[in-house]
Amino acid sequence: MNVLTPRELPELFAALAAPGARVLAGGTDLLVRLRADLRQGRKVPSSLVRLDGLEELCGVAREPDGALRLGAATTHAGLLAHPLVRVELPVLAAALADLGSPPIRNMGTLGGNLCTASPAGDTLPPLMVLGASVELASAAGVRRMALADFITGPGRTRLAPGEIVTAVLAPSAREFAVRHFEKVGRRSALAVAVVSLAALLRLDARGKAVEARLAWGSVGPTVWRCPEAEAALLGQRPTLTALKRAAAVVRARVQPIDDLRASAAYRSEVAGNLLLRLAAL
Repeated sequence: MNVLTPRELPELFAALAAPGARVLAGGTDLLVRLRADLRQGRKVPSSLVRLDGLEELCGVAREPDGALRLGAATTHAGLLAHPLVRVELPVLAAALADLGSPPIRNMGTLGGNLCTASPAGDTLPPLMVLGASVELASAAGVRRMALADFITGPGRTRLAPGEIVTAVLAPSAREFAVRHFEKVGRRSALAVAVVSLAALLRLDARGKAVEARLAWGSVGPTVWRCPEAEAALLGQRPTLTALKRAAAVVRARVQPIDDLRASAAYRSEVAGNLLLRLAAL
């Protein structure tokens, strides 16, 4: 297996055009899968094309419209350490701080987390409530789409052959008074989310919600939004009473599955319970 390290995008796209080529970002998911494939005699890529040598895919910058451009090859640790991410995207910073272990955060990348497209991906609910979009590039050009449209199911995205994610565009969350991320797992560290919640609430001068954005992970094939629960919070202060009403809506609407990590009934209960955490903020 060849490992290639292109330094410019045209060189990258040429490498990806070769039969059997596969993108290698941080490798925290891919290398585990390749090891299993090799042990079981399954076919593996003929070459791995690394993204970490491409400076234009790394770092954080301000877009003309005020959104933050997050380079797809930026590591989780690099994003977490950046002051703009911590100040303007605290709901994402909270998820990054709870993602994996220090070695995973030092190797794993934002683009890799998105393209893995796991329903339990920690960065996905925060980016959904932020209204993030992705920038995609190939030899044919550049295009953008909403993150909500990009991920279509477990492990499935709208990436075309020879195309990569170059950046994530995330609007600032400064105007939201309540900004929260939390996940529940089967252990206190290094946990894969059984259920996670990202929440943004924008309040008026009286402390009543004028906008509510809620997104759950690990309760469906993709990140799940509940417009009915969001609507139930509008015009309400985020008190425990109001949140209990919205949580009841969540439990009635969510449709998780049973798996090895949790039952559907448990996930439904926890999905509602996580919403109650907002009362303490």
